[in-house]
Amino acid sequence: MRRSDATDVRKKDTREKIELGGLIAKAGLRYEKRALLLGLLIDAKERLRGNESERERLMAIGAKAFGHEGK
Repeated sequence: MRRSDATDVRKKDTREKIELGGLIAKAGLRYEKRALLLGLLIDAKERLRGNESERERLMAIGAKAFGHEGK
């Protein structure tokens, strides 16, 4: 891999992590402990597995929080 390719991959990874951190802050969970946040995410992943109605319900909540319902 060329040096610039590695740099681009690293920059993309960093940007993604910053965006994910922004979601934690937007959800009002900025000051929660990391173990709690990870537990929430793992639990959500398990609840979403094969549960399309739960996925749609949570998508609606997220879309509303972003200010564009139905997307």
